Amino acid sequence: MQFTGTRDYVAPPELAIAVNAAVTLERPLLVKGEPGTGKTELARQMAAGLGLPIIEWNVKSTTKAQQGLYEYDAVSRLRDSQLGDERVHDVGNYIRKGKLWQAFDAPGKVVLLIDEIDKADIEFPNDLLQELDRMEFHVYETGETIQARHRPVVVITSNNEKELPDAFLRRCFFHYIRFPDAETLKQIVAVHYPGLKPRLLDTALTQFFELREAPGLKKKPSTSEFLDWLKLILAEDLAPEDLQRAPDQILPRLHGALLKNEQDVALFEKLAFMARRQGR
Repeated sequence: MQFTGTRDYVAPPELAIAVNAAVTLERPLLVKGEPGTGKTELARQMAAGLGLPIIEWNVKSTTKAQQGLYEYDAVSRLRDSQLGDERVHDVGNYIRKGKLWQAFDAPGKVVLLIDEIDKADIEFPNDLLQELDRMEFHVYETGETIQARHRPVVVITSNNEKELPDAFLRRCFFHYIRFPDAETLKQIVAVHYPGLKPRLLDTALTQFFELREAPGLKKKPSTSEFLDWLKLILAEDLAPEDLQRAPDQILPRLHGALLKNEQDVALFEKLAFMARRQGR
């Protein structure tokens, strides 16, 4: 199996190499990068490109590693025992399979996405070390050991909110998705908006990168936000001339798609005020 990207996903050569290396090594692919650079979508497109089903485990701050294996519903079993339900004699009726179990039990190879692992507690990655390494785990309530029928292709994403343990990192193949340059961004835009006029795209790209590279920006706009901005530009049927800013204007048209907090808006308003003063 070789991944080269898909019709809907532009994979730079270094990203394709990382994906194929992780598949060859049968190691989890740990993908980091700015929010909005396509980490989650990469796993979905990997599944499409490799012709495999995908199982997604979206991690939250309250997620525990055990939930990925299974959960034992002791409360339901107690209630059923009080009601005299015959199901109570089989503890397996109260075991809910987690995403890892589903991936291990799948009839064929699958892509398993563990999305935003850094949202969880710091012990979360450590609690999955053996399961991801050996591709098996023990169910204490039933006494059975669950082994992967086919080793899944594991993709783990992180926004770098927390440092991951060294022992966990050692078991992964790592790739950092760098923010795309202008040419790569043009290729990405061509996938989503194939009929976009070159002059409009060039004007939008120039303004976008000027905004993104402004010093002091708290949250730089991402690829997905640029695509949202282009969608609004097309919906408003704006021409390249409409995107041109007056000398005293710092913020681009429809900037709410690009700037997502008041500090960054205030920063550009301050720059505009300073530009007006200097122009007097």
